[in-house]
Amino acid sequence: MDRDGPVARQGDRRVHLLLQRDGWAVNPKRIYRLYKALGMQLRNKVPRHRVTAKVREDRCPATHTHANDSWAKDCVHDRRATDRRILTVIDIFSRFSLATDPRFSYRGENVAQTLERICE
Repeated sequence: MDRDGPVARQGDRRVHLLLQRDGWAVNPKRIYRLYKALGMQLRNKVPRHRVTAKVREDRCPATHTHANDSWAKDCVHDRRATDRRILTVIDIFSRFSLATDPRFSYRGENVAQTLERICE
């Protein structure tokens, strides 16, 4: 085996497979021992340090200090049973559902009507 060739970067399992293809009847454990003795083991990569993203000030949870300060809307689509879509509007601070509006199809007008109904 040539230590400087492309085999050095392929690992002992790949070397065993290549030797088997060439007709050699070799034990994979023996290949592993030889590979390790020659110092050809691939190095274990150290995982990189992950940097967490900074939270923008307008999205910081501390900015929501009282109810009705900020709302979130979500449209859930249920295809299994009835093929309905459900528009849910919640208050971020209190986690209270302000509106739950099920329909078979939604248009922008429908969403606007639901939001206007909540604001009244």
